[in-house]
Amino acid sequence: MSMVSPTKHLPAHEVRELPDPPANFRRVIGPGVVAAGVGLASGEFILFPYIASQVGLVFVWAAFVGLATQYFLNMEIERYTLATGETALTGFSRYWRHWGLFFAILAYFANIWPGWATSSATLTTYLVGGSVTPIAIGFLLLIGVILTLAPVVYQALEKIEMVKVAAVLLLLAVGSFAAIGASAWADAPQIITKAGLPYEELGFALLMGALAFAGAGGGQNLCQSNWIRDKGFGMGAYVPRIVSPVTGQLEAAPSTGFIFETTDANMSRWRRWWRFANVEQLTTFVFITFLTIFFTSMLAYATVYGDEGLTNNISFLKAEGAALNEAVGGWFGTFFWIIGAFSLFAAALGIVDYTSRLAADVLKTAYLKSFHESKIYFALVWGLVLVGIVVLLSGVTQPLVLLVISAVTGGLMMFIYSALLLLINRRLLPPEIRPGIGRMAALVWSFLLFGFLSVLTFNEQIRKLFE
Repeated sequence: MSMVSPTKHLPAHEVRELPDPPANFRRVIGPGVVAAGVGLASGEFILFPYIASQVGLVFVWAAFVGLATQYFLNMEIERYTLATGETALTGFSRYWRHWGLFFAILAYFANIWPGWATSSATLTTYLVGGSVTPIAIGFLLLIGVILTLAPVVYQALEKIEMVKVAAVLLLLAVGSFAAIGASAWADAPQIITKAGLPYEELGFALLMGALAFAGAGGGQNLCQSNWIRDKGFGMGAYVPRIVSPVTGQLEAAPSTGFIFETTDANMSRWRRWWRFANVEQLTTFVFITFLTIFFTSMLAYATVYGDEGLTNNISFLKAEGAALNEAVGGWFGTFFWIIGAFSLFAAALGIVDYTSRLAADVLKTAYLKSFHESKIYFALVWGLVLVGIVVLLSGVTQPLVLLVISAVTGGLMMFIYSALLLLINRRLLPPEIRPGIGRMAALVWSFLLFGFLSVLTFNEQIRKLFE
């Protein structure tokens, strides 16, 4: 085999044996659920249902295309970490020291406005009244405390996101019987028979954004590296997990990763790891997210389709909840808001985690090698919490400039790292485990899609900025 050569920025990978995969699939379930849980936010609860309320079910197909694109993107991110124990950002940094910092800064720009916390707080006010700002501040502080006190952060995040996914699936199961009538179910085949691109009604940028960011997007996809490493996938088993500085036991960790020789034994283990990872991602992230988009779109179609004055923001959930109360009974609209509030809170928790996790990995690897990654992570968590509180206390509504930054940076990140993934997985991995022609084509498609989306979104937002 041809071993990985050193770069001038980071030392060469250390050669070790690839650890044995678990005996059964159940042991690897988790990272895809976390990805689905963090990703199930405004797109699944507002954007796709809003589209269904305006034009019916003709655009639900786009969720599958978007998720299929992200599946291949996520698996190429996971490929590098399975093989090396390094995150994809560290792989990028082997070509230019500051690639990781570049992506970490973009992730911060995209998430500096605590939008999911305020959305969760807004739904909470539908249930109990009160003011959004103090509730949102309380949620941010609670997120900081949860992430700080969890002995192993990934395990706590996995449990919370699993509860969230279970709650959302319960909502959808109840809603499929209680709120979606026979006539709506009869129209479900329109997803295929009347599939279309209703850009005249809704605008091209809105539709392309929904397609491309179904499920996750931006920095969240990159964090698949961190989550599978903390789960102990592949060579990630050699890297200590992020633990609480209060309740956990800090371990010294290398800043770079490993590689295995492509012996028969290692390749047999690799094929099992790769199969497990692919099945886990398909049956959790892809399946759960598409199921959620399908059923939330059906709920909106069955209750508010054709209603005038609906808006593509958090107030859409108030209108939908009220419609569900009227159609089913007061209990179901309230149940809908409870699950929505918890879902958006769990999304906010995951966003603070992955934003801080990406930056901590970068800083530890390239700049602060003598520091514990866990300590860097918790400093970043509380920094993000405090910045969010300052933004909320400033009394401003969501600034248009931050909206522009958030909308553009997600697509820009994915555009650039689609190309970088192709580079590191073809250049830094042994030939026997590099992506084949089909997976390479998927990365090229991702590169073109997100490049087109970035230009489209930028032009759309700049036009709005000067209207």
